[in-house]
Amino acid sequence: MRSAAGLAQALRPRVMRLARRLRQMQDDSLDLNPNQLSAMAVLLNSGDQLMGELAAQEKVQPPSMTRIVHGLEARGYVARRSDPQDHRRCLVTLTDAGRQVLLANRRRRDEWLAIRIAKLEPADREVLRQAIGVLERLNQG
Repeated sequence: MRSAAGLAQALRPRVMRLARRLRQMQDDSLDLNPNQLSAMAVLLNSGDQLMGELAAQEKVQPPSMTRIVHGLEARGYVARRSDPQDHRRCLVTLTDAGRQVLLANRRRRDEWLAIRIAKLEPADREVLRQAIGVLERLNQG
């Protein structure tokens, strides 16, 4: 684990396992996939988005985003409306129901993770605090 490649090889499966465990904390009765939850999170964090902007942020093709939004709209979690500046374009908005579902999902995952973090030694918790910035920089690249 002394080289960048060795560290990557050791870190990748552990990060992926943690991400998988967090995804498993989702309420299965919601019948939402990770792409739908991610699109909803963008809307919560960034506000209303044009369909193309949302697709770009999620790094998917516009037709894929149209399918994602259609599924969310059918559940009442997002709404579409025309862009006031250009009525040919579509703005996507997170509804109150979508906000509630997303926040409840986050709380469930945060609680699961907090229980595990609380069991760690203080020095390990400090390492995690410091790792937050490093992981954020990795995700930006």
